[in-house]
Amino acid sequence: MADEEGVLTDLDNNDAMPKGPTPNGEDTQPQVGFLSQYIKDLSVENPNAPKSYQLSDQPAIDVQFNIAAEKVSDDVTEVSLKAVLTAKAGETTLYIIDLTYAGLIGIRNLSEDQAHAFTFAEAPRILFPFVRRVVADAVRDAGYPPMMLEPIDFNALYVQQMQQRQAEAGAGEGGDTPPTPQF
Repeated sequence: MADEEGVLTDLDNNDAMPKGPTPNGEDTQPQVGFLSQYIKDLSVENPNAPKSYQLSDQPAIDVQFNIAAEKVSDDVTEVSLKAVLTAKAGETTLYIIDLTYAGLIGIRNLSEDQAHAFTFAEAPRILFPFVRRVVADAVRDAGYPPMMLEPIDFNALYVQQMQQRQAEAGAGEGGDTPPTPQF
């Protein structure tokens, strides 16, 4: 895994993959791409409307994120980005947005480390703008000013998580598969 100019993976790793197709016609070039993306789950709660529209206190907004991945088939993985936003003014809950946005990614001919980095760093980075739009629209449709989520550097978080896990595991105690980062 390289970390040059924000790039976590080297898909042109010439030592790991043969150049071009093999004599039997099998394609051995690395391939990664999104097959589909979609809202998997969306819940909007506006429990104190309409009286919450009268409140003048600045709301405190708690934002939580989680990344999950599930193998769908040998070459397809579903990556889910879950966002839960809770806005409160004092003790009054204004709104709760609970969104799981997912994408199906196809991955072929990548090492486990490269596939793991793409799944938990690059895929969430690509999905995030769509999560941001859905959240802003949901908050606006609930009757509040749109909530624009701040950008998240998923690559830096991934590297930080992997370094932390390696430090915790100690020398030689880690398994073959990198651990799943939790943000």
